[in-house]
Amino acid sequence: MGVFLLGWAVFVFGFGYWPLVRENLAIAGVMIAGSLVAGSTPMGGGSVAFPILVYAFGETPENARNFGLAIQALGMTSALLFILGRRAPIQRRMLVCACAGAAVGIVAGTFLLAPVVPRGIVKLLFACLWMSFAMFTLARAREFCSMTGVPDISWSRSARIAVPLGLAGGAVASMIGVGLEMMLYTVLVLRFRCDLKAAVPTAVCATAIASIVGAALHLLIGDIPRAIFGNWLAAAPIVIFGAPAGTFLVTRIPRIKLLYFVSVLCVFQFLWTLWATPMSRNEWLFAAAALVAANVAFVVLYRAGKAGART
Repeated sequence: MGVFLLGWAVFVFGFGYWPLVRENLAIAGVMIAGSLVAGSTPMGGGSVAFPILVYAFGETPENARNFGLAIQALGMTSALLFILGRRAPIQRRMLVCACAGAAVGIVAGTFLLAPVVPRGIVKLLFACLWMSFAMFTLARAREFCSMTGVPDISWSRSARIAVPLGLAGGAVASMIGVGLEMMLYTVLVLRFRCDLKAAVPTAVCATAIASIVGAALHLLIGDIPRAIFGNWLAAAPIVIFGAPAGTFLVTRIPRIKLLYFVSVLCVFQFLWTLWATPMSRNEWLFAAAALVAANVAFVVLYRAGKAGART
């Protein structure tokens, strides 16, 4: 942290970037909450930044995605190092396999999906993904909190499940900047009935690795504009502390409160999206279909997990 902050100060004040940082201090305030949420929940910082940038600041979904990937690459990596340093329990095999699939999914999605999927659908994809998660979490919160232990999942089984999962999560992240962490967390909790205090750190680590891949790819492409770079510069000193602080909080906050908090955030951003986005009939149909499909997937995973627990 000290090395980064010293480098940040030299760059900002030595090369005349302080005016750009000053113009973007509002996003730094947003990321105080965003980084805490990112470190303490299976929601990446982009889950907070994406709707704020799109609906409050008027940025395009592409710019919001790029900011989310870039800021998560810093903040969530800081949280990852904190998790490893504290030897927090994580499901390492699922994490490795999911991130391997996500690297391919992000690259493929960036070139094949992101350029052709309409912006309205991208916004709805983000909103519906998290709303579906909230609906099922609210219904089963107390049961999830009763789960204990980290499942011992073999490498072969992890590869069969987590590599395709990572491909899908990476493809989603290529459009909205988040997605892998929620999918991995959901599978760990619903299918393998993993303790939340292991599932959340595993999701945080997945966000960090996937975001590094995504941010590096967009740096190579060169599609991060000056305004988004200014947002990143302003928020960077916040998230490098906020994300690991959130990771520490998850060990102190009662699990039921954590789940309810995450669910309220998901419901809020869904309602905000519906209010702020003029929607055509096809977009309403897409939203309804996405909600149904996601909840069906959650029910299937949940029943498989319950059946596995009985055997």
